[in-house]
Amino acid sequence: MTKDQIFEFFRRLAEDNPAPQTELEYGNAYQLVVAVALSAQATDVGVNKATRALFAKVKTPQQMLDLGEDGLKEHIKTIGLFNSKAKNVIALSQLLVDEYGGEVPDTREDLMRLPGVGRKTANVVLNCWFGQETFAVDTHIFRVSNRTGMAKGKTPDQVEAKLEKRVPQPFRRDSHHWMILHGRYVCKARTPECWRCKVADLCSFRKKVLEAPKGRT
Repeated sequence: MTKDQIFEFFRRLAEDNPAPQTELEYGNAYQLVVAVALSAQATDVGVNKATRALFAKVKTPQQMLDLGEDGLKEHIKTIGLFNSKAKNVIALSQLLVDEYGGEVPDTREDLMRLPGVGRKTANVVLNCWFGQETFAVDTHIFRVSNRTGMAKGKTPDQVEAKLEKRVPQPFRRDSHHWMILHGRYVCKARTPECWRCKVADLCSFRKKVLEAPKGRT
């Protein structure tokens, strides 16, 4: 994709959805960290179902520690890998209490010190809570970036580096939301719904599905 095509790609998505948001539910920075950490290899819908009751009780790292690992597991047992995720959430909560005064740090380096928080999770928190221009490359962004030709790469880090260079203003802050939502609902993994895609003409994907299967519009 050319620079002009990339600009037009985001212009159209922005026109359709001017204020995109993460679909994870949270009330503060700490709950966002927990929600994103729990969302690895799980759907946002599934995480939200598990965290609604949890976040009604737990709003701070200390409250999570008071709940304890077993109590946390009861809330999140419907989420994949809940045992290891519970250990990480308790450990990151302890670190936040011990070294950050219970506050979520605003740098990628400090966030990635937290157990269970990798670069993608850190980027989501920096973007969604602190308003930084980061590119959290999940499976949807990785697919859309490669499939469209916007930012091809064999690893999430390679894709992120190219997005950093290629995504223009004024779209940088919200670009990862538009790409996630586009990948989740239109540019799907198995059957991309190119017949209803607003940016299909800008995309370099060679196997476009331009006609809707029977019964689908």
